Amino acid sequence: MASKEIKTYSLAEMKDKYIGSVGTKEREEYEYELRMDVLGKMIKAARQERNLTQEELGQLVGVQKAQISKLESSANSATIDTILKVFKALKAEINFNVKLEDNFVKLA
Repeated sequence: MASKEIKTYSLAEMKDKYIGSVGTKEREEYEYELRMDVLGKMIKAARQERNLTQEELGQLVGVQKAQISKLESSANSATIDTILKVFKALKAEINFNVKLEDNFVKLA
């Protein structure tokens, strides 16, 4: 009995096939949501590392517990200002990279 070779696919190939090619609206929305989900998880992990409740972090930032909960589940609705305040309250350093075409922009 001859063995049948199994075709394998890379993650990029699967995303292209099921979500859309890089540059399409669907792919851009997917990548954005994924980054916001990761950011929310980072906020939650940092809060837990600091042994803070959502309510305590909310008080430090000046927002309600519900907003911290929303941030942790998905940071989609957050402004950059709120995200910066959260990380400042957590005494966590945050870095942003801006890439134009193939060059990273450095801020002075």
